[in-house]
Amino acid sequence: MTNALDIVLWVAVPYACLAVFIIGHYWRYRYDKFGWTTRSSQLYERRLLRWGSPLFHFGILAVFLGHVMGLGIPKSWTEAVGVSEGVYHFLAISIGAIAGFGTLVGMAVLIYRRRTVGPVFSATTRMDKAMYLVLAVVILLGLWNTLVANVVDYYDYREGLSVWFRHFFFLDPRPELMAAAPIGFQAHALTAFLLFALWPFTRLVHVFSAPIGYLWRPYIVYRSKDEGLGTRSQRRGWERIGAGSRR
Repeated sequence: MTNALDIVLWVAVPYACLAVFIIGHYWRYRYDKFGWTTRSSQLYERRLLRWGSPLFHFGILAVFLGHVMGLGIPKSWTEAVGVSEGVYHFLAISIGAIAGFGTLVGMAVLIYRRRTVGPVFSATTRMDKAMYLVLAVVILLGLWNTLVANVVDYYDYREGLSVWFRHFFFLDPRPELMAAAPIGFQAHALTAFLLFALWPFTRLVHVFSAPIGYLWRPYIVYRSKDEGLGTRSQRRGWERIGAGSRR
């Protein structure tokens, strides 16, 4: 039985956050193109960045791909290609835990760097601090669900949460499925949607700024200038490099 609170939490709030995510990105791109950047701080400090950035970015990419598979691909599809529930469960826990810990450690290094390096801390906005806080909660809850809820108190999210997720994007929400999920999965989903609502107003917009245009842009042709720069003879000591001396 679906009550009003379930409809608010698993229909109204997610759709509202998704609307803010889409409209916010349009507004940011339309009116704040100059601010559409990560505000790189590599010039201020590189040692910690060299360790934290790859850990965080590769970890979050692995987490994203795991969510695409776990939420977007139905259970019947993986079983149809020969991936049993046991194999899938083992891969989800092992790879998910490694990716989650890598992301968490990388983010901890980046936050430590941002807090202890003066110029980097000065470039940190309030929205950045809010984003880091919400992102940390999302990652910690994801790790909790991966290691605890899937091991100690098993919950097959592919028959509950994943079904709700797919129906949600087909505009056919089924709030009763999320209402029956464990509290850890519910908290993870709500904080993730809150992160999506904050996304357009933080440095996370750089995710959509990958330079894919470089793949098909024309080559840049470099041509050397003609040595004949005029009829006037060059002064001694002002000859062009590689052009030889003129007397």
